[in-house]
Amino acid sequence: MIVDSAVYRAGQRIVDDIPPSELGRLRKLACEPGDFVWVGLHEPSEAELATVEEEFGLHPLAVEDAFNAHQRPKLERYEDTLFLTLKSLWYVDADDAVETGEINMFVGSDFIITVRHGSGSELHTARRDLEARAKVLTHGPSAVVYAVCDRVVDAYLSVVASLEEDVDEVETSVFSTERTNDSARIYTLKREIAETRRAVLPLREPMRRFATGAVPGIAEESAPFFRDVSDHLTKVAETVDGLDALLSTAFDAHLAQISVQQNEDMRKISAGVGLVAAPTLIAGVYGMNFTHMPELSWLLGYPFALALMFLTSGGLWFFFKRSGWL
Repeated sequence: MIVDSAVYRAGQRIVDDIPPSELGRLRKLACEPGDFVWVGLHEPSEAELATVEEEFGLHPLAVEDAFNAHQRPKLERYEDTLFLTLKSLWYVDADDAVETGEINMFVGSDFIITVRHGSGSELHTARRDLEARAKVLTHGPSAVVYAVCDRVVDAYLSVVASLEEDVDEVETSVFSTERTNDSARIYTLKREIAETRRAVLPLREPMRRFATGAVPGIAEESAPFFRDVSDHLTKVAETVDGLDALLSTAFDAHLAQISVQQNEDMRKISAGVGLVAAPTLIAGVYGMNFTHMPELSWLLGYPFALALMFLTSGGLWFFFKRSGWL
């Protein structure tokens, strides 16, 4: 549905008494140089998008992408309109899961249309923050593009910070003295990092172009703001690569830990077998039912056999303990 729409003039929002759905009346109010309309939609129906398409002359291919969602982050030009797709991210700590949404923007000379998909990509606060910065808002639709990109990339930073905490927990668990099963969590985190990378990396090129003023339709005075967004995006990308490498190293260390633990188990089992085998051998010899055997008639034969078993087991235990097998 259309969640908000307004006309902006000289950095100020004008006319709040027109319903958001009456786009024709809003468009007519943007009649002075520098005026523009910002229409915000959240998971719109096909009919609502068709109305917006007709009113603002949007390209049908771009409208189809905005309706279907599940697009890769990209920047495309359709005649006089820019079409920008962003992936929004938020983190669900209980599940170690990165959830994704999508924001599509149609940018014209006197309008900007934002189409959101997903519950974690709200733009109401971004609109209110931008309306409080009248000087930035005078840049026109470019200011809205900056505000949305800045909000999305700030969310990336928050997601990456949460991922860093979880990776630290995995590292602590892997190198702890306790036996842990970290394979499943490492796999889950690597999958979520891959999801984050798919949102971050394709966006670097559009932000770089915005930051250098290389995109017609984006005001050159907005370039410094996009440079700040681009710097944050680069930081996110570098952190994601670092976390992925750390998880790979942690997984290798986890496998090495398992191998060491198995070797220790085998040493302990072998030592236990040795402790049992020696007295069993002695008992086996003394339990043979032969008539002519030494010490069969010896009064101290039974205590001697028990003492021999005890001394043999004790000697083996001391040897294994000194060797670190027990």
